[in-house]
Amino acid sequence: MTTAPMNPLAGPAGPGKFSTRTDNLEMGSIAYGEGVETAAIKSGAPLSTTPDVRPEPVTELYAPSQRPSEPITAGIDMGEGPGSSALMMQPATEKLSDVLAKMIPYDQTGEIAILYQRAASRGL
Repeated sequence: MTTAPMNPLAGPAGPGKFSTRTDNLEMGSIAYGEGVETAAIKSGAPLSTTPDVRPEPVTELYAPSQRPSEPITAGIDMGEGPGSSALMMQPATEKLSDVLAKMIPYDQTGEIAILYQRAASRGL
């Protein structure tokens, strides 16, 4: 059980080796007599499990297709297969020139201003 309140004087926990607990939680040990209470606390709700985070194996460049029935044009707005709407991506709501215009005040080299002029001249 929690027997100690949070210590406001402990300060924030730092990163890495400087990390400290600031809540001072003291859960009962599993020593004789306390194991029953600890088990009762744990049985109150199911414990979480860690999801499988192993990466999928990388497909070799010249390996046979893992999706032989899917058209090569799947995900683009031409040819067979589902269009780009199947990717559930949000369409761009802001023009490129508008984004670059916001960056100009922070541009110390002048390169963003050049990109802005090119994008604005093309209507992007």
